[in-house]
Amino acid sequence: MTNTHMSPSRAGDFAEYYAVTWLWDQGYQVFKNCGCDGPIDLIAIADDGSIILIDVKTKRRDVKSSTSNMIYKGQLSGRQKELGVVMLAFNPDTRKCTFVEHRDETTYSRYRDEQQSQLDLDSSDTGC
Repeated sequence: MTNTHMSPSRAGDFAEYYAVTWLWDQGYQVFKNCGCDGPIDLIAIADDGSIILIDVKTKRRDVKSSTSNMIYKGQLSGRQKELGVVMLAFNPDTRKCTFVEHRDETTYSRYRDEQQSQLDLDSSDTGC
């Protein structure tokens, strides 16, 4: 259950902290952007040394739809694409995190595709 009175800034903080714990559950070391802006929210490092640059997005109700589907808004900026940033969507209702598929091939895309089935299995009971 989400707090509907939460400011957008607080909702973003909430999503990022859930993303951190979800990534920890997946075995990553996680480093947070200490500033309030920039192209990257989190940096995750796997045991094998691979690095994932992450932008966390909070899903919201689709007000244009007659269903109560949750969607995320936003796309990667040109700078984020250059850096190979990956979006991680957070659903505040279910508190689940998922990597977002997008058209742009990134450094992480190949690694994610190889690992996604394992991540799906691992995240099924993590609470985020």
